[in-house]
Amino acid sequence: MSEQINLLFILTDDQGYWAMGCAGNSEIRTPNLDQLAATGLRFENFFCASPVCSPARASILTGRIPSQHGVQDFLRAGNSNIYGADDRAIEYLSGQTAYTDILSERGYTCGLSGKWHLGYSEKPQKSFAFWDVHASGAGPYYNPPMIRDGKAYQTSDYVSDLITDNALDFLESADQPFCLNVHYTAPHAPWGREHHPPELFEDYYQNCPFESTPDEPMHPQQLSKTGSSGSLGFTKEERQETLSGYFAAMTAMDANVGRLLDWLEANGLRENTLIAFTSDNGMNMGHHGIYGKGNGTFPPNMFDTSVKVPMLFSRPGHVPEGKVISSLHSHYDIMPTLLDYLNMENPDADTLPGRSFSALLEGREIGGDDRVVVFDEYGPTRMIRTVEWKYIHRYPYGPHELYDLINDPDERQNLIAEQKHQPIRESLQADLDAWFVRYADPERDGSREAVMGRGQLDIVGPAAKGRKRFGDDVVYERDKNGDPDNGRST
Repeated sequence: MSEQINLLFILTDDQGYWAMGCAGNSEIRTPNLDQLAATGLRFENFFCASPVCSPARASILTGRIPSQHGVQDFLRAGNSNIYGADDRAIEYLSGQTAYTDILSERGYTCGLSGKWHLGYSEKPQKSFAFWDVHASGAGPYYNPPMIRDGKAYQTSDYVSDLITDNALDFLESADQPFCLNVHYTAPHAPWGREHHPPELFEDYYQNCPFESTPDEPMHPQQLSKTGSSGSLGFTKEERQETLSGYFAAMTAMDANVGRLLDWLEANGLRENTLIAFTSDNGMNMGHHGIYGKGNGTFPPNMFDTSVKVPMLFSRPGHVPEGKVISSLHSHYDIMPTLLDYLNMENPDADTLPGRSFSALLEGREIGGDDRVVVFDEYGPTRMIRTVEWKYIHRYPYGPHELYDLINDPDERQNLIAEQKHQPIRESLQADLDAWFVRYADPERDGSREAVMGRGQLDIVGPAAKGRKRFGDDVVYERDKNGDPDNGRST
């Protein structure tokens, strides 16, 4: 490697691609993300590998799809032996190579500050020499459950501030080249006013009309909120509380991104550090009448608002500035892209689905196949998406969906039953099936698992030995209040 380039990888939690000023949202305040976009690349069509946190995060790190790495839902069990008396820590990614393992082997000092949510949180994994992590997946923004050096600790700090403080501690002492992963829990629920700095509500969002998010009747398959899943915005009061909390969490997180950028600038490292920014999955905040991501409904949904994520790359003087990329790419492309950009080889590249787009980071065009396709999965729900079409197949029985994205970009009209569209449906299904046959591990194949969006309880594969692997406590919101429209007509 001719040049020692540092890497700062920032990952948010449940941030829709629409939740940035630079993405055209005039109501949300994200000046630092907007600055990142202005000094780099913004991808308009970037997709997660699964529309829920843990599988998506595992795919980012390993380049594997969920049906390869075996994490197929958010981890409801196995997070820690420290927090939760009934839990049993599980190292879900044991034996699987992450891009941080390869960077570490090539001399990088790797650090992780923030959300892990891939099991056994007290144990540093994937060659992270610095390990200061959230004990589970989400929770209160003040006094969050944290783990450092294998021990639990809690402070009264706001969690986005704390994660950044810990990241800056790493930067102050880390040898170069470094790879720092900063994984915020924001803007994940809870969104109550008590969870976020009051000045954000008062200064920005108290009287915001939130016209940037749709106000629609409840989706008939909306699941009920549980635990820290936050309010559902189907009344005027709930909508104001939910959206103001979500936007406030984003703005507070954005300010902390600014602190990281300021440190790099002050230490002369901004131009020698590749910054990547994305979210683990998309998010519906009223879109399609849903509050939540893929598991906001059952069966899980694959709307673009669930599967499309923000993606920014910035390195002034090296990465093109202020450019918007419209081609389709996926989280499973991140590992090959980072390694390619840093001139490193991945020994497992032939078994992984991702393709490097590092040429775009260098201001060059990507050659090869013009027919760009992305794939997504959530257990037995699978998606294939081209520029023009999206097909969703649910094993074993459906329901299936087909959308004409050119004429119906908001995915309002399911064309699956229309005979004239059967040839395109059959072609897409054939491509979908062939792709998963090529890359899915038969022992971890999600199409054969009872993934219901209620959390993963154990590993998938022969070592599970018959233990229950997924939660099944599905409760629809409509069944709680007896009125799917919450008193409103369509």
